[in-house]
Amino acid sequence: MNRKIFTVVVYREEDMYIAECLEIRTIDQGATIEEAIANVKEATRLYLEETNVPNTQPPFVTSIEVEYA
Repeated sequence: MNRKIFTVVVYREEDMYIAECLEIRTIDQGATIEEAIANVKEATRLYLEETNVPNTQPPFVTSIEVEYA
């Protein structure tokens, strides 16, 4: 059994939480944050079973401040 750590971003969209694995680009949703994370974990696992594991690097994540009218 292989293991790899991936970065997941969770955001709210209307009445659901969306979870996205940044390195693999798998996306899933759930009614709660925990459910969305569990769903994207399963989606990512299934994806990796069907394809070669890409050589990925953790993404650079930062914040920006934007001034607007």
